[in-house]
Amino acid sequence: MDLSSFSQHYAEARQKFLDASLAAGLLIESWVHPLPGRDGEELALDVARLGAPDAANLLVISSGCHGAEGFCGSGLQVDLLRDAAWFKRCKRDDLAVLFLHALNPHGFSWLRRVNEDNVDLNRNFLDFTQPLPDNPDYRAVVHLLLPKRQPPTLSSTLGLIGYALRNGRKALQSGISRGQHSDPRGLFFAGTAPVWSNLTLRRILRQHGQHCQRIGWIDVHTGLGPTGVGEYIYKGRQEPEDIARGRSWWGEKMTNSAEGNSVSAELNGTIDLMVLETCPQAQYNGLTLEYGTQSGIKVLNALRADHWLYCNPLAPDAQIQRIKCQLRDAFYVDTDAWKRAVLQQGRKVLDLTVFNLTKPLL
Repeated sequence: MDLSSFSQHYAEARQKFLDASLAAGLLIESWVHPLPGRDGEELALDVARLGAPDAANLLVISSGCHGAEGFCGSGLQVDLLRDAAWFKRCKRDDLAVLFLHALNPHGFSWLRRVNEDNVDLNRNFLDFTQPLPDNPDYRAVVHLLLPKRQPPTLSSTLGLIGYALRNGRKALQSGISRGQHSDPRGLFFAGTAPVWSNLTLRRILRQHGQHCQRIGWIDVHTGLGPTGVGEYIYKGRQEPEDIARGRSWWGEKMTNSAEGNSVSAELNGTIDLMVLETCPQAQYNGLTLEYGTQSGIKVLNALRADHWLYCNPLAPDAQIQRIKCQLRDAFYVDTDAWKRAVLQQGRKVLDLTVFNLTKPLL
């Protein structure tokens, strides 16, 4: 367990990932983003693969779907890449491991949860040829949610609390977070077409996943739940046999938003939908590994502040720095204790996944 696997900014995280992948003898594919990073650096969705191209079983470990959450997943990936013993256990003829670093590199670099289009990537995997899902609950609270000033007025915050008291906290969370298509400059905007990361990820998966019999995917996120606790949130088909298989892999602590027992609300347009569509031949077993950071109200207020900054880019430099620090702290706890908890729990999840992924397929 190597706490130095974590980084302080995107460029450092990317360099550590590339260095560790090369040192482990892995080939790297870099899908370069069309825009530069915050400091002018190149942005990319970097891919490293361990294992034979025709392996029947594929383990995917992805980071940075929500850009500013990338510090956590990147640290876990680099720690694994530096661990010769873990690599040795994964060197099997029937297994390949695919590391996807920074699914949303623009958000990671610029310290935003969303991408360059203000789109939440994990709401963007929809069939845009069909009518898009409506979210009237978002419109009911948007006048309270999006601040006209920073910090937000007390009345707007109390209004959100009042909505939660009247309708339930889960109703407020669902309305805000499940994705919306009516307000391109609002929070949790899901887009009106596939974004760059969506299209790129589909190309990568067609290359690496369409021949597999079985896929196990661990997508690392932060921002929900108790500090330092990693929740196993099921992602896959909502069929009894698929859910039961998930619990046989990851135990009874696995949660499922559709069952109402997860810290996350049910979401529209998530990555698992894309995997099921792109690799219909494979049995799919997916988890969002969600690490808690701060209280829910602090995380929400960090997102509200970042949205205000998005709408007011000419704010004073000192205020910009405060808001960016507030957002970073909401998704990355820069303490040894938190990092150690991330690596310990991440390793446990991945060991379970490798064990079950390589059992005979019934």
